[in-house]
Amino acid sequence: MSAVGDVSSTNLSYINCGPNCQCASCSSAKAQAVNTDDRNKINRSTANAIAGEPLSNEQITQIQKLAARDLEVRQHEQAHLAASGGLAKSGASYSLQKGPDGKSYAIGGEVSIDTSAGKTPEETLRKARIIQAAALAPADPSDQDRQVAAAAQAMEMQAQSEIAQRSPQQQKLAQHYTNNALPRSGFETSV
Repeated sequence: MSAVGDVSSTNLSYINCGPNCQCASCSSAKAQAVNTDDRNKINRSTANAIAGEPLSNEQITQIQKLAARDLEVRQHEQAHLAASGGLAKSGASYSLQKGPDGKSYAIGGEVSIDTSAGKTPEETLRKARIIQAAALAPADPSDQDRQVAAAAQAMEMQAQSEIAQRSPQQQKLAQHYTNNALPRSGFETSV
């Protein structure tokens, strides 16, 4: 296949089509042709349309740092959400900073998780373990994440202590209800 057109502003070649073609081959060629220098040109032209002037090298560096931080923060909070086991009170919330390109970038975030004790020591034990897992889920947990995990570990130890203080009969009954959380119907038949 031969190249038919060339757009000098982005230095892209097109395969058998014109510069405005949207076919899969041309779209793929366009995506592969964009290198770091071309991205900087695109960033400058985007800012030019927004602010009326091109971005400086310092502004481009700042945007790259903000974009990297944004990705890091969003991945961190997503890890908390993914491990929260239904204890998250809502989605992640973010602290945003506007970059020189006019876009907002996440520079901090949090996920609110239910850290209350359960109705029973067994439920508290289960919740404490989920809270610990959620707090330590990101690749690089923050100091606050570690504090939440430590508090959940203390909650877990308290629940274990309460379970251990039960009489053998109470432990057997609690174990029965833990294993059979839902009551069985008297109308069930075996097949």
